[in-house]
Amino acid sequence: MNYLKMLALGGCLLGAGAAHAQQVAVIKLPDLQKRLARPSDTTYVVNFWATWCAPCIKELPSFEQLNTTYAKQKVKVLLVSIDNAALLDKKVKPFVAKRGLKSEVVLLNEPDPNSWITKVDRKWSGAIPFTLMVNNQKKKYLAFEKEFTQAELTTQVQALVR
Repeated sequence: MNYLKMLALGGCLLGAGAAHAQQVAVIKLPDLQKRLARPSDTTYVVNFWATWCAPCIKELPSFEQLNTTYAKQKVKVLLVSIDNAALLDKKVKPFVAKRGLKSEVVLLNEPDPNSWITKVDRKWSGAIPFTLMVNNQKKKYLAFEKEFTQAELTTQVQALVR
C-alpha cells in the first residue's frame, strides 16, 4: 500500500513540474511584427523552425547557448515554431519540454505560408531554418536562410551588439 501511495505522490510531483514547463504562446503575424518593430535597443534573434525540420532541430542548442550567454545583456532569443497550430499540444509543447528549451517559444498561427513569408522578409524563399537579427535603435537588420553553427551564430550576434 505504501508503494502505491509513493507512486501516486511521484506522479503528482511530476505533473506539478510539467505545469511549470515552458509555455508556448500562439500568435499571429501582426503580433510578431509589432513586437519586432519596437523602438528599443534590444537585439532580437528570431529563429523560425519546425519540429519536423532536421536542420532546425540540429541548430536549436546553439540558440539555447546564445540565450544563456547573453542572458544579462539586451539580447532576446525568440524561437518561432511554424508547425500547424493544431499540433501545439500534441507535438510542439512535448518537443519543447523534452528538449528543455529555455528561450521563449511561440507558435505562429498562420496556415498559408505564401501569404506571410515575404511580410517577414521580402527575400525569404520560405525555407527553414530562417533567422532574423534585429536591433531597431541601431537600425540593424540581418536575415539568414541557413542552418547556423554555434560559432557562426555567436559571430553574427557579437557584430550586432557592438
